[in-house]
Amino acid sequence: MDSLSKLLQGIAFIPSVVNGIEGLFASCSGAEKKNAAMSFVSAALQLSDDVTSHHIIDSEKFKQGLSAVIDGTVFCLNASTWAKPTQP
Repeated sequence: MDSLSKLLQGIAFIPSVVNGIEGLFASCSGAEKKNAAMSFVSAALQLSDDVTSHHIIDSEKFKQGLSAVIDGTVFCLNASTWAKPTQP
């Protein structure tokens, strides 16, 4: 499977990962939850395989991109009905 299709499949399940991490790490800080999500997504995408086979030439920028996708997912989920209702 080529890297682009693997990346797109990975991005598709990020909302589920974030939701699962929220449930598992509810008492942890946002940074700890994000680190857990990054670890899980990186492992799922087999990031190390793509780096060593040179599909990803700048692993730091790639990780920053994944981080931005996770942040965006959290923003979207927090703005949706997934978020806890706020008190008026």
